[in-house]
Amino acid sequence: MRLLIKIVAIAAAVWVTTLIVPGIEVSGSVLNYLGIALILAIVNASLGTLLKVLTLPLALLSLGISMLVVNTAMLLLTARISDSLTITGFWNAFIGAILISIISSLITQVTSKTL
Repeated sequence: MRLLIKIVAIAAAVWVTTLIVPGIEVSGSVLNYLGIALILAIVNASLGTLLKVLTLPLALLSLGISMLVVNTAMLLLTARISDSLTITGFWNAFIGAILISIISSLITQVTSKTL
């Protein structure tokens, strides 16, 4: 149940991000958002975790800013894997990664407290 809530939260966060950031677009329907959320969750759980562990010393030195770059890379990788997600430029991906992280965390926290 938690995984389903997390996927829906990421899909909602991607949707809100596409409304705010003009360089991020999703073509298709709600199922495309869910597919993107699933891909992003799998990429973050596998490769993202490995990269975060490997860059931990750099994260400590940069006060966590390098983690934003790792999250941006995971979002760009998701866009490469998915045919329905288009991101134009690093800075759009950077802002999008920040927004998706914040929005999905808020949604997950709110829904986990109510369930």
